Amino acid sequence: MTQEGVNQGRRRFLGAATAAVGAVGAVGVAVPFVGSWAPNEKAKAVGGPVKVDISKVEEGRLLRAEWRGKPIYILKRSPKVLETLASEELKSLLLDPDSETSSQQPEFAQNDARSLNGSDILILEGVCTHLGCAPALHYEVKAEPFDANWMGGFFCPCHGSKFDLAGRVFNGVPAPTNLPVPPHFIEDGVATIGIEGGEA
Repeated sequence: MTQEGVNQGRRRFLGAATAAVGAVGAVGVAVPFVGSWAPNEKAKAVGGPVKVDISKVEEGRLLRAEWRGKPIYILKRSPKVLETLASEELKSLLLDPDSETSSQQPEFAQNDARSLNGSDILILEGVCTHLGCAPALHYEVKAEPFDANWMGGFFCPCHGSKFDLAGRVFNGVPAPTNLPVPPHFIEDGVATIGIEGGEA
């Protein structure tokens, strides 16, 4: 074989080898790059649905969870509370008793109790709609320093916003809207927060 034939063969081999190494390198770069578009495990956990066992939640006791970085309040209310929530006396004190100013709850919670089928279990985002503080539960009907005629509900100590036991905002306080009800469903004593009725 001539020197020129050896050089041509070597050139073809080196050209093919370089192309193969380049292709492997391109795939090696592309796979992590494309993979980086998918959310990581932490992002999935933050945005994904959260399950909370509510089978033993006691009446008047606030259970807390977290979904998408927001505190979630879960509260079991008495039949007397549910009756009060539907009263015209209470509704006359509220800024938006029917939650009409914005989509603050899923359709299933468009009732006086703002819960699934008007049930005793309330699930809310525990973030004041004024400046994002965490309202405190004051469940009992009794005179409070912030309201001598308190009928039970949530009070935000930051700027004095008040909400009833369905998370509806009272008239004349800084908060402009009701506390949001997140999408959720309840099955076998477990609340799944973040999706409705098992549908993503």
